Amino acid sequence: MNKIVLLLLICSISYAQETKRKLVWEENFNTKKLNEKAWNFELGDGCPNLCGYGNNERQIYTKTNHKFKDGNLVIEARKEGNKYTSTKITTKGKKEFKYGRIEARAKLPVGHGLWPAFWMLGANIDEVKWPKTGEIDILEYIGRDPHMVYTTLHTQDSHGNTINTKRTEFPNIEEGYHIYAIEWNKDKIEFFVDSALVYTFNPEVKDEDTWPFDKPFYIIINLAIGGNFGGPEVDDTILPQKFYVDYVRVYQ
Repeated sequence: MNKIVLLLLICSISYAQETKRKLVWEENFNTKKLNEKAWNFELGDGCPNLCGYGNNERQIYTKTNHKFKDGNLVIEARKEGNKYTSTKITTKGKKEFKYGRIEARAKLPVGHGLWPAFWMLGANIDEVKWPKTGEIDILEYIGRDPHMVYTTLHTQDSHGNTINTKRTEFPNIEEGYHIYAIEWNKDKIEFFVDSALVYTFNPEVKDEDTWPFDKPFYIIINLAIGGNFGGPEVDDTILPQKFYVDYVRVYQ
């Protein structure tokens, strides 16, 4: 009997080792400048094609609203004269992923009007456009709704509207660093904050309108200001505010 138990235990350990995911890419931000072999800056206010990035956001994205400090990407939201400025980076065309665990360790900025995010878009967005391309919002936080984390998916089936979503309370989410992640396979996407599973998306019918998540996606990190979701009002007295990102990792 003991031999059988031991054999089963060895088999279980071997199987776990065989199925354990490997780290396939990571960005630790241990540099003095952005690694543009992996990342792009997205600049401006979205005009003329999509002013306010389709959400009436108020920031202008620049190359000067960030720095690297103590192994962190630090994005700073500022009020400069009559303008709001911030930074947005993407891996579009450089690092794109299909399935796996995608995670970031980050510390949130705080204040009414701020909208930090860690998210993904389908790599075919230039061909099929949004929302048909699909969107995975691993982390969205809005300063006007403290202690809440939003995890959301957008598809053609929802016409881009926010219906596949979960708003989860974490009383101490503004304190220190937390890990925001998805576990993504051909059947479902699970969303995690630290070790807590907060939302699972697993539509019964999977077609190009309900499940565009069967192709590569790229990663986006940004700190928006104002907008339909983040604002619309901005409390200028809290600025500047900083969004710290310690790392991004992808396991497959």
